[in-house]
Amino acid sequence: MRNYVPVGQLTVTDELFAFVRDEAIPGSGVDEAAFWAGAERLITKLAPRVSELLARREELQAAIDAYHLAAPGLPANSAAYQDFLRSIGYLVDEPGDFTITTANVDDEIAVQPGPQLVVPLSNARFATNAANARWGSLYDALYGTDVISDDGGKERGTSYNAVRGAEVIRRGREFLDEYFPLADGATHAGVAEYTVDGDELLADAARLADPSQFVGFQGAASTPQALLLRHNALHVEIQLDRSHRIGSTDRAGVKDIVLEAAVTCIMDLEDSVAAVDPADKVAVYRNWLGLMQGTLQEEITKDGRSFVRTLNPDRTYQTPAGKPLVLPGRALLFVRQVGHLMTSEAILDGQGRPVPEGILDALLTGLGSLHDLRGPAAGRNSRRASIYAVKPKMHGPEEVALACEIFAEVETVLGLPPLTIKIGIMDEERRTSANLKACIYAARDRVAFINTGFLDRTGDEIHTSMQAGPVVRKADMRSQSWIQAYEDANVDIGLAAGFAGRAQIGKGMWAAPDNMADMLAQKIGHPQSGASCAWVPSPTAATLHATHYHAVDVAQRQRELTGQRRSTLTELLTLPLGDPAAWSAADRDAELDNNIQGILGYVVRWVDAGIGCSKVPDLGGTPLMEDRATCRISSQHVANWMLHGLIDLAQVDDSLRRMAAVVDTQNAGDPTYLPMAPGFGGDAFRAARDLVLQGTSQPSGYTEPILHRYRIAEKAAATHISAAK
Repeated sequence: MRNYVPVGQLTVTDELFAFVRDEAIPGSGVDEAAFWAGAERLITKLAPRVSELLARREELQAAIDAYHLAAPGLPANSAAYQDFLRSIGYLVDEPGDFTITTANVDDEIAVQPGPQLVVPLSNARFATNAANARWGSLYDALYGTDVISDDGGKERGTSYNAVRGAEVIRRGREFLDEYFPLADGATHAGVAEYTVDGDELLADAARLADPSQFVGFQGAASTPQALLLRHNALHVEIQLDRSHRIGSTDRAGVKDIVLEAAVTCIMDLEDSVAAVDPADKVAVYRNWLGLMQGTLQEEITKDGRSFVRTLNPDRTYQTPAGKPLVLPGRALLFVRQVGHLMTSEAILDGQGRPVPEGILDALLTGLGSLHDLRGPAAGRNSRRASIYAVKPKMHGPEEVALACEIFAEVETVLGLPPLTIKIGIMDEERRTSANLKACIYAARDRVAFINTGFLDRTGDEIHTSMQAGPVVRKADMRSQSWIQAYEDANVDIGLAAGFAGRAQIGKGMWAAPDNMADMLAQKIGHPQSGASCAWVPSPTAATLHATHYHAVDVAQRQRELTGQRRSTLTELLTLPLGDPAAWSAADRDAELDNNIQGILGYVVRWVDAGIGCSKVPDLGGTPLMEDRATCRISSQHVANWMLHGLIDLAQVDDSLRRMAAVVDTQNAGDPTYLPMAPGFGGDAFRAARDLVLQGTSQPSGYTEPILHRYRIAEKAAATHISAAK
C-alpha cells in the first residue's frame, strides 16, 4: 500500500511530497504551498484536455482502419486518400510561411553543430558520463574501437600496443592537417615544437594557414600545456606534456588531441528508462535535480579501482590577446519527458485518478531546473536562462499546442518569465510528419529542436496502416519512399521556418555501439543532410562523430538547402506494403525469429531488472541498442503479419519458446539473470507474448501499457518475496 499526503484537492505519494519539500524546493525560490496550489490548478485545467486528445487519436485510427478494411492495399488514388485524411482531420491546412521567434537560445543549440548523446536519466553513472562527454579524447576513441583494425600487429589487448598507438597518432595528425592546416606545405606530422608567438600559434617556424583558428592556450607561451583551435564552431584541444607516457614518445610532446564532442545531451525519462511507479519517478527527478545543482555524482568501480565520478568543471584558457576564456566543461542538457499517453499514481487528482505523467514530468523537471536559473548554481547548464524539454510521441499540431500550454502553466506555477521553457518536437509519429509545418507553427515562439526518430516513426507507420495489408520486411523499411521523404521534409521544413542559427535540426540514433568503423563511414550522412545534430549511443561515439562536423560545414550546407522542398506529401504517405508472394516460408520464419528474439532480449531486462535501454545481441551476435522504440517496431511487425495471415499463432508461440532459449544463452554470464526457459511462465515472457498478440489493439502500437503492467507486477512480487524472507 502506498502512503499519500493530502495537498488541497490532490493526494501526493509521501516519497514525492518529501522530495519536493526537502530537496527540490529549498533554493528554488518557490514557496512549497504555492507550488502545490499551482500544480492543482494546472492538473484540473489541462488533464481533461489530455484525455480528449488521446480519445481523438483513437477516433482517427478507427476511421483509418475502416477506410483500409473497405479498400485493402495501396490506395488506388493518392489524391483521394489525402482528401479522406483531410475530411477526418488527420491532415490539416498548412500555415503560410513564417519564421520561428524563439528567444534566449544557447549557442550549443542555435549555432554549434555536433553530436547529441541520449542517456537514461535513471542511471546516475551514465548521466554524469554523458554530461562530461562535451570533451572527448580522439586518441582513446581511435585506440579503443574497431576504427583501427587489429591487423598488422595493431591488435587491442590488455596492455598498451605501441604499434596501434603509432597508428592512432598518425591519424590524429591527419585530422589536424585536414582541418587546421599549416601554411607553406608544412604538416603537423613533422612538427617538433608548438609555441605561441604573440597572437599566433607557431608549429616550429610554420603558422596556421588560417591564423584565426587559434583561439586560446593554457600554460606559458613558450611551453604551452594546451592549444585551443576552432573550426566549424567546434573546438579542438592539442594537449602537450613531454613527461606523459604518450607525450614522451611524441616528437612534439603531444599527449592527446581532445575534441569538443557531445555539445548537447538529452537526459531521458522516456524510452530508455523503466520508471513505472512513484519511487522510480522520484529517482529520476532526483538525478535531474543533481545535474541542475551540479552535485550529481556516482561511485564507480573499474578494474579493481573505486573512484567518484563528478561533473566536470568548465575549461579555462588565455586568448591570444591575453584575455581569459572560459568554455563549458559539460554538454548543454535537455530533459526528454514522457508523451501524453501514460498516467502516474505519484499524484491523484480530486477524483482519485492518476494524473497525466507528462504533466508530472513538466512540473517536477521544471522545479529541478530552477536551480540552474536561480541561486549559486545558476548558469551551469543554460547561460541564457532557458529550460530545454524534449516532448516525444505527439500526434499533430493540437498535441504540440497542448504541450506548449502545459509548459506555459508550469512557468506560471514556478514564477518564470513566459517562454522560458523551450520545446523540442520529436517528429516521430505519422500525423506529426504529415503536418510538421503546422506543428512547428503551434510552437513557433518556444521551439528549439526538431528531429527525426526513424524507430518510433516506423512503429507508427505500421500501426496507422495496420489494416491496409502486410508491411515489407523490417530491413527493407529503410528503402521505402516514405522514409526518405520523411528525412528530407524534416530538414526542409525546419530550414523554411528559420531554424538555421536559431534551433536544432536533428537525426536519429546509431544503434550498433561497437561498430564504430561503420558509424564513421555512414553517419556523415547526417550533417550532409543539413542536420545540425544527430544522436549517438556513447561518449566514444560522440567523439568520433564529432569529426563529421569538421568534415561538413553544416551552416553552409543549410544555406545550400534553404528554399528547397525535396519531397512530396504523396511520397510521405505512401504505405510500406510488401508482396507476400515474394517471401518464402524460410523468409517468413527468419523475419519472425529476428523480431521475437529482439523483443525477448529487450523485454526480459525491462521487466525483470528495470533496464530501459540495453545492448541486446541480435541473432548474429551483434550488440544493438534496444529501447521501447525498437520493441515497438518488432511487436507491431509481428502483429501485422499475424493479422494478414503470413504467420499464425502456433508459429509465434514456437518462435517465442525457441528464441527464449537463445536469449537465455546470451545472458548466461549474468549471475542475476532469471532464465525464461523451460517454464515460459515468467512476467517477462508473458509481457513479450502480449506485446505481439495485443499489438493491433495497443494505442498507437505503444509498448508502455503492457511493459508497465508487468514491471509493476514483477516489482510487487519481489517485494513480497523479500518481506517473506
